[in-house]
Amino acid sequence: MDTLELCENIFKRFENKHALIENYYGLLAYYALSQTAIEKNDPSLIKKCTDYLELYPEKYPHPSYNFEPYRVGGNGKAWMFMKGVGKYWESDLRKYAEITLESPKNEDGILCHRKTGKIWIDVVTCITPFMLFVGLALNEEKYIDFAVEQCIKMYDCLMDKEYGLLHQAKGFIPENPKKVSEDHWSRGNGWGYLGLAELIRYLPKDSKHRAKVENYFIEHSRALITHQDNKGLWRQEIPEELSWCESSGTGLILYGLGIGLRKGVLQGDEYRSSFNRGIEALAKYCLYDDFSTHLSCPGCMTPGTGEDKGTPKSYITLHSPKSDESHSYGCIMLALLEAKRNGITDISISECWGHKGPNKIEVKYDCESNA
Repeated sequence: MDTLELCENIFKRFENKHALIENYYGLLAYYALSQTAIEKNDPSLIKKCTDYLELYPEKYPHPSYNFEPYRVGGNGKAWMFMKGVGKYWESDLRKYAEITLESPKNEDGILCHRKTGKIWIDVVTCITPFMLFVGLALNEEKYIDFAVEQCIKMYDCLMDKEYGLLHQAKGFIPENPKKVSEDHWSRGNGWGYLGLAELIRYLPKDSKHRAKVENYFIEHSRALITHQDNKGLWRQEIPEELSWCESSGTGLILYGLGIGLRKGVLQGDEYRSSFNRGIEALAKYCLYDDFSTHLSCPGCMTPGTGEDKGTPKSYITLHSPKSDESHSYGCIMLALLEAKRNGITDISISECWGHKGPNKIEVKYDCESNA
């Protein structure tokens, strides 16, 4: 199956399994579908995306949000606008970018929970791409500066320099509100890495931020490929060899690696090998031929109680991998988009593995597509 057709079918599965696509994971899936639609140059799919994103902010039964970009349609709407779709969205996007600039921040200047001051790496995926895309579309340098600032500050606060990997959060442990969680959670690293990757993808070469962003991106990339497991996936607790493999974090990490390879920031056979092995493993272990998704962590925020709260033990033992889990679809679609852009044009999944063993897959490479 064509790689982009696979993306579209994964999204259709999402719609069928989750009747009301809401909350941030729905917007993440629509961000991936928007990229799929533009990549395919498919008018009907573009219309599907714009019709849905047009519901934001006034025509949609919003759940509760911590951050305002979700209310206006998130990264998908900002990205489509940057690409020249929905020019009439300018007023709304500017309004919510301005609100975001003035949103509550902690003592380090990082966007935080309005009432508690807590911070978590997931927010990078919400804020950095949105502000970057709106800033580039409107030629507003202050939005671009904010996109970079929030990503870098979060990295500086949550990076474990010993491993070169991100912790998820700070402020969620009642006994010590200044303490950072001890995890190296797969999807948490993916949430941060996606923000850096979009900066790598779209910051102009002469941007004042370019050198610093590339340095952070290369350092995190180097650490991530070091911890890829022998199947080609990344684990729920990335450095822990006894941890289970996790698909949503793997998808986000592969998305970033694919961007880094295409932009020439990641150079060397080890990065190309890591990316190709990861895409094959994602198809082999995390997708069935009915387009269902597997091995994804459910919602996860510094799990545990007492002295175990926010520890690797709690991230591994208090959650188990789920099938058709709501976060998984968008993350896997994003990885497949970068697979297509890196020359992986066809991924054929021939059978569900269930009790039969892994999927039999055929991955076709088209070197001419690697542009």
